[in-house]
Amino acid sequence: MNEAAASLSSDIKVDTHIFQQADFIQASVGNVGRALLEGALFVIIILFIFLGNFRTTLISVIAIPVSLLATIIVLLAMGMDINTMTLGGLCIAIGSLVDDAIIDVENVYKRLRQNHLKPQGERDSAFNVVFEGSREIRSSVINATLIIMVAFTPLFFLDGMEGRLLKPLGISFIIALFMSLIVAMTLTPLLCKDMLSSDKYLARNSKESLVSRKLSQWYGRALDMALSHKGKIAMSTLALLVLAVIVFTQMGSSFLPDFNEGSMTISAVTGQGTSLEVSDQLGGLMEKELLQIPEVVRTSRRTGRGDLDEHSQATNGAEIDVTFQLGKRSKDEVFDEVRAKLGSIPGVAVTVGQPLGHRIDHMLSGTKAAIAIKIFGTDLSVLQMTGNSIKSAISGINGLVDLSIEQQASTPQILIKANREALAMHGISIEEFNQFVELAFSGEKLSDIYEGQRRYDVVMRLPDMYTRSVDGVRNALIDTGYGSKIPLEEVSDIVSTTGPGAISRENVQRKLVVSANVSGRDVGSVVEDVKSVVASSVQLP
Repeated sequence: MNEAAASLSSDIKVDTHIFQQADFIQASVGNVGRALLEGALFVIIILFIFLGNFRTTLISVIAIPVSLLATIIVLLAMGMDINTMTLGGLCIAIGSLVDDAIIDVENVYKRLRQNHLKPQGERDSAFNVVFEGSREIRSSVINATLIIMVAFTPLFFLDGMEGRLLKPLGISFIIALFMSLIVAMTLTPLLCKDMLSSDKYLARNSKESLVSRKLSQWYGRALDMALSHKGKIAMSTLALLVLAVIVFTQMGSSFLPDFNEGSMTISAVTGQGTSLEVSDQLGGLMEKELLQIPEVVRTSRRTGRGDLDEHSQATNGAEIDVTFQLGKRSKDEVFDEVRAKLGSIPGVAVTVGQPLGHRIDHMLSGTKAAIAIKIFGTDLSVLQMTGNSIKSAISGINGLVDLSIEQQASTPQILIKANREALAMHGISIEEFNQFVELAFSGEKLSDIYEGQRRYDVVMRLPDMYTRSVDGVRNALIDTGYGSKIPLEEVSDIVSTTGPGAISRENVQRKLVVSANVSGRDVGSVVEDVKSVVASSVQLP
């Protein structure tokens, strides 16, 4: 980009900070990395409080960096990246990485203290005590770890986008847990032997920590009470289970949590056939409104896209990329103000989202919105009528925003219908007729011309006088098979008519899409409301 900017005129400035997906990725990885460090620090503090011993805490904590380092090495060997999902799996595992080590350390330390209390002649060697103390809980540690690992295996059976998102998280979690088990079985006993087995140290730390003693007393009383009231405890547990099921069924649902990407993408569509000049004026007005919002840092806009673009768009559509920086207000409050300001501009249908969210929505439903209602049929007028009915019916649903219907309005067209008898009489084949019409009115690129750093296409087609009106098209001259030229109207029927500006299809079928976003509610409950309203209020043909 720097090289491209250097070749441009001095009055052209290139801003590469309008939207960069790398910013969001770096921020996400940074947030997860910070959470990883904070989680590790929190684990260390909790361990020290409950173990009450610096050396046992240190031995347990060593399992965290060693397990993480081994996990990262394995992930790299498997060809995986260190991204948000793999780091997320490590964050989830951070509290479990020390579990095996803690169990091992506590049991070995207990056996060492018990061995130290024996008379000198009856004591066993430190190596044997550590070995036996570690071995007697080995099967329990392995079984407990395997159970947790098995609990994450359903992630590997997910298909589609869900699988692609969650599989790296599950893989990193399971590998980290397995590495912590290896560390607990190998490194932890060795450290216990070297750091906890001396007679001087055991004599100085013969008692459990105050926190451990208090917890043991409290747990003993609680266990006695539970065993004395088995029926009540069982009924209370069952009641909590039922309550949990009820609460779970009432919880909202969505595919992914709402991210703060630091930028938003606004899609604005005006009436079909709106000229580029008018769309540009409306786009400028929207940018002025956006820049009045305190949190908005900068904006950029694209009005229309070329026919050969991967995301071709007519001149009545525009996309505005907005970079924002949150302050005292939340993201939802900023988005609500954006919708309020742009919604006051007449004749413009606005959809507000975020770049990554738009891509996910597009992959899920084929539209840049969280909710898409697809209507299939053969008659475009019936599709349009049904779409308007659905839009009107669901417009009052709470939490539904950016409600819009795909525009398939009629546009002026010139219809050229070949007269096969006239073509045969003048010695023109239907293939030659089609080639002439396409070349004359659509044009064909022949070459390129370079002028400095600029490149121009050389396109051959008829002059504008033959393409701008019905009379011009009728008077366009076509070569006959006998070497003469005749007006196009002598071998075809040319009329002015109207037709759809665009026809959307899915699996060959014609379709119309009513789309909307969600604000202030979860997507799942809003979708259920939409289904209920459509089923009860809209009569589908």
